[in-house]
Amino acid sequence: MATPRLILPIEPLHAGTFGPFGEVIEARDTARQFAINQGYATRFHDLARADVGDGAVLLNVFQALPRKLPMQLQVMERHPLGSQAFVAMAELPFLVVVAPPSADLVLTDIRCFRAEAGQGVNYAKGVWHHPLIAIGRGCDFLVIDRGGAPGERNLDEVDVLAHHIWIGA
Repeated sequence: MATPRLILPIEPLHAGTFGPFGEVIEARDTARQFAINQGYATRFHDLARADVGDGAVLLNVFQALPRKLPMQLQVMERHPLGSQAFVAMAELPFLVVVAPPSADLVLTDIRCFRAEAGQGVNYAKGVWHHPLIAIGRGCDFLVIDRGGAPGERNLDEVDVLAHHIWIGA
């Protein structure tokens, strides 16, 4: 007997609904803001915190190829030692698939959000998430995460392919 297909709805990304998983990075009216650079720029202050514990802050660029929807989830991962932030370097939306931090991934807790152009996310330490999902076209992402000592394990992965979890179906 085939496993039934679980289809995740795609929710809009808002700070309130994404709060259990981390922070939304965006220039929002509710953020503390002030003029800088002789009035030619506005700073939206303290939008997210990079939690690297005793590691180093790494700034990386990931080049993501676009995914086609509907898409079956293949793997979920988490970083137990630090947060991980993704900010698109182009004005493009992307999908964010997450589940709350726990020792074991709870499949029924998986949610999918659509980050719009101008939004990024900062996954809290230990939050389960699917690898980057660019949609529409490929995109470079600024990724801020934790670097540690050689051999230090900061990645747990779970294969979810057999559970038939889909988005955009």
